[in-house]
Amino acid sequence: MMPRAIVVGSGIGGIATAIRLRAKNYEVLVFESNHYPGGKLHSKMQDGFRFDLGPSLFTMPQYVDELFELHRKNPREHFNYQKKEVICNYFWDDGTRFSAQENQEKFISTAAKTFGESEVTLENYIKKSTEKYNLTASLFLEKSLHKLGTYLSKDTLKAILQLGKLDIYKSLNDTNEATFKSDKMVQLFNRFATYNGSSPYQTPGIMSMIPHLEMHYGTYFPKGGMHEITQSLFRLAQEVGIEFRFEEAVEEILIENGKAVGVKAQDKTYDSDLVVSNMDIYPTFKKLLRKQKQPKKVLQQERSSSALIFYWGISRTFKELDLHNIFFSNDYRSEFEHIFKKKTVYDDPTVYINITSKNEPQDAPEGNENWFVMVNAPGNYGQEWDLLKAECRKNIVKKLSSLLNVDIEQHIISEFTLDPIGIEESTSSYRGALYGAASNSRFAAFLRHPNFSSHIENLYFCGGSVHPGGGIPLCLLSAKIVSDLIPTA
Repeated sequence: MMPRAIVVGSGIGGIATAIRLRAKNYEVLVFESNHYPGGKLHSKMQDGFRFDLGPSLFTMPQYVDELFELHRKNPREHFNYQKKEVICNYFWDDGTRFSAQENQEKFISTAAKTFGESEVTLENYIKKSTEKYNLTASLFLEKSLHKLGTYLSKDTLKAILQLGKLDIYKSLNDTNEATFKSDKMVQLFNRFATYNGSSPYQTPGIMSMIPHLEMHYGTYFPKGGMHEITQSLFRLAQEVGIEFRFEEAVEEILIENGKAVGVKAQDKTYDSDLVVSNMDIYPTFKKLLRKQKQPKKVLQQERSSSALIFYWGISRTFKELDLHNIFFSNDYRSEFEHIFKKKTVYDDPTVYINITSKNEPQDAPEGNENWFVMVNAPGNYGQEWDLLKAECRKNIVKKLSSLLNVDIEQHIISEFTLDPIGIEESTSSYRGALYGAASNSRFAAFLRHPNFSSHIENLYFCGGSVHPGGGIPLCLLSAKIVSDLIPTA
């Protein structure tokens, strides 16, 4: 008889884990408290506009393709995407504009001219970013940090011997300031700290490897929008025989004699040979494992940033905008101090706008655009969110109207918002944190919860709140790490 695996939660990490375990000959049952799969990767239609609700950046698509290939299916028959020539458009209040090209030579030459940097400086920075990634990917991203075997490999020894190149004792901002003369160039590369919900003034300089992911692997637009990533994987999961139970919240992970033996959901008991939680690690322990020993240090870690997102239907088009656009704050340091220390939203926030109708015209009525307008925000600590949202909206409209030379308010014809409270309620992400724990220390990678339990057999963890971290590629890698820890049935 085929052994059974239960997965709690159908975020992208949970679906990917289920698909991988099915390929290892497990019967897989997935429980989801919502009525839909995908977790943060969800979408909504309103007034003829389609909006992706969650993550908006897609890179390293090979990790999605691999899940189809595991089941001998051609990914292109199920899921498609196109590479973007422009990674992102950047805007500053003094009128400076910069389009970051996917082509490295173009990026380097245009950045050098725009910001007064030497091409050699930029070439060396990108080269170092690549080197940091190559030195650490197999250790920090592709394997469990909590297994002895990880540290006995040649790759780990190589990384340790070249520790000085990794900038772990400097902040990302320190690393960038030591490299570039231009404050704008420093700010542009500092922004990559937000990819794991951290502050560039606290997260270690090793995070300067993140630009490599965009510049080497590229950024992509999935046909059908970001939501189609999880929809295509959900369809694959169904095709290979994975069972989903929606609107069935797991109440407890059942432990007997130090082993995970199943779950309790809606007062029913479901037996299994192993359990994988794709739920945020904090509510996993506080709700589903409340009778078990709690990992206090892990649960007390500082949470990553959250977000305020305004979804706007805009009654015109903007040629100067593309899929990804960033309007920078004039005082980046103050912005992050407000987020992480004052637990509030800065009055001159950096504004990110994602417009999928640039690539999928049907996402908005003709002559209109669907704007996903996001600012980084603190998690939910009981702030007056209605007041913060109103003030933030006013500041965003003012900033965008000035930089685009258009009264944006007059063109907002459809609108809804999402705040940290809503993120926490819909995804069970503690305090609405987008990436679980923040990476605001050099030891953060080692403090994330492992992908397995050290004291409960057959209990595993995947998703953005555990190793290796948040974001689509890392969630997919967490599923691979879990799968590698579990023997084929």
